[in-house]
Amino acid sequence: MSWLVFLIVGLLAGAIAKAVMPGTRDEPSGWLLTMILGIAGAYVGGFIASAMGFGGGGEFIWSVLFAAIGAIVIIGLMRLFTGGRRAV
Repeated sequence: MSWLVFLIVGLLAGAIAKAVMPGTRDEPSGWLLTMILGIAGAYVGGFIASAMGFGGGGEFIWSVLFAAIGAIVIIGLMRLFTGGRRAV
């Protein structure tokens, strides 16, 4: 996958994850952090997909879906460990 497609998948996945789990005003946001969240979610989602036996698909929609699932997991873990508030 080219790096440009990887960034686009990350941005889409991060946007989907933030739409499913909207944050509060004190949580950081912006398109760059959304993209980073989606890229990190792609790694977590890839691990989840491999564990479920869906590895190696390479289709765009499945990549975005599992990246969004991974990003949602990251948001959930972040809120679990910070108590729903931003650590300063």
